[in-house]
Amino acid sequence: MEKRTIIAIVLSIGVLYAYSYLFPPAKPAVAPGTSAKQAQLSSGKQVPAVMSAPAVAAAAPVAPAAAVAGQPAAAPRDIIVDTDLYSAVFSTQGAGLKKLVLKKYKETAGPQGKDIVLIDESNPTRFALLTDSRELGIASNAVYQFSGDNLKLSDGNKGSIEFTTVTPQGVELKKRFSFAGNLYHIGLTEELRNAGAGRVDGKLHILQNDRVVPHKSEGRYEVYGPTTLAEGKVSSDKLDNLLKAPVQHSNNVTWSSFGDKYFMGAVIADKGSIATVSLSRPGTDSMLRDITAPAVSLQAGQSAALNYSIYYGPKDLDILKAQGNRLEDVIDYGWFGPVAKPLVFSLKYLYKYTGNYGIAIIIITFILKLIFFPLTHKSYKSMKEMQKLQPKMTELKEKFKNDRDAMNKAVMELYKTHKVNPMGGCLPMLVQIPVFFGLYRALMYSIELRHAPFMLWITDLSAKDPYYVTPIIMGATMFIQQKMTPSNMDPVQAKMMLMLPVVFTFMFLNFPSGLVVYWLVNNVLTIVQQMYINKTVQD
Repeated sequence: MEKRTIIAIVLSIGVLYAYSYLFPPAKPAVAPGTSAKQAQLSSGKQVPAVMSAPAVAAAAPVAPAAAVAGQPAAAPRDIIVDTDLYSAVFSTQGAGLKKLVLKKYKETAGPQGKDIVLIDESNPTRFALLTDSRELGIASNAVYQFSGDNLKLSDGNKGSIEFTTVTPQGVELKKRFSFAGNLYHIGLTEELRNAGAGRVDGKLHILQNDRVVPHKSEGRYEVYGPTTLAEGKVSSDKLDNLLKAPVQHSNNVTWSSFGDKYFMGAVIADKGSIATVSLSRPGTDSMLRDITAPAVSLQAGQSAALNYSIYYGPKDLDILKAQGNRLEDVIDYGWFGPVAKPLVFSLKYLYKYTGNYGIAIIIITFILKLIFFPLTHKSYKSMKEMQKLQPKMTELKEKFKNDRDAMNKAVMELYKTHKVNPMGGCLPMLVQIPVFFGLYRALMYSIELRHAPFMLWITDLSAKDPYYVTPIIMGATMFIQQKMTPSNMDPVQAKMMLMLPVVFTFMFLNFPSGLVVYWLVNNVLTIVQQMYINKTVQD
């Protein structure tokens, strides 16, 4: 039984660390011609959420508006939209988004940290939310007409900006963006009108060219790439695989996103406005998302409209859930999402009262330990009882060493006589595994812990302990816990098990300090519990 217990514990925990260390995310390369500015994030570290035209359009020189849209030539101009949560710069060239800065989040912790920049482009072919339609004669680089002014919104105030272009064939496209001062949500309406004499048929494309930057070993880029919700299933495509062949998602596409561990940009369908999403890598420094609308057919004088929701912001579970359309599923909690999500909500709830996520983690650890106390108590008590039977087990093994069937029968009779369940030490632990993995994922991918201070030298619960104090203490408590846990192992196995605290300590050196705090507190509580059991169950 002791071997089964050890195997169950080691395998369950081993899966967790094998996942993190044996299958790290791919490391996308930077194109040889990419400039230093393109390869960095904003404030020296540019974020990957940038868009461009497809390869054909990008290769062509940008034509003046008169040549493309049949309108008087005009120089492109910028329109600034400023809200409480972000500042955005749109351009009349392509009616695209050329810059977006988040105001509530910083690149680095502390007052000197610069605002997160999700988009910052000067090349018009890389603007976000460009619209293209070869059949309808709409070029992604057309210079649109705009008669409004800059927009500043605060609190719940709402506003909109509208861009208009007309093709030589008489097809008019209006792009209207709507905003609220206190929301990350941006509404987009694309309205087509056929002002020509004949019928027109075609599809509108939203072109998103997400910039691919070099992978960082820690921090935001542990999760990085496109995610799509289609046919009710969330799919994450690897960037390296897209270099080999494009991927298309079709049928009931709900949204398409590109993001890293903490931030993202997404285009969300409204009433089936997305027909397909094609993902490709036109270059090593970019990834094209061609978001195609259903085909439209307009007789002379007819019009049609397509609506979308646009989201640029944090991967905050509450904020994403408020967008609807299961956008919160972009956060990959794995198989244990049903456990991880309630734990995240619990963390945020406790934070309202404690004002410290580190303390919230400790409280949750206490609560979980209390909930599972009956199970763990039963588990350790069973292991203690099994230890007391070890001398008799050894006698039986020696007595029936040449008759395995007789030995098994004698062992089972021994268990029955002393009312000991050989599985009593394993099953209670197995029940707790989903909660452990759920909490692990919750702490690992929660933006709430990003730059969240705890106390003393731990100023960021999402980063590693800068002085490695907590991992070392965690390793020491794990060693003490092992020494106190009842064991029926032979000397060789015991020595091997004593190596686990050392291995775990080195693993935890670069883990987020929030996760180390949880594990450390859990170890301390387990030691206290084991002391109590050792007192109540006498040898």
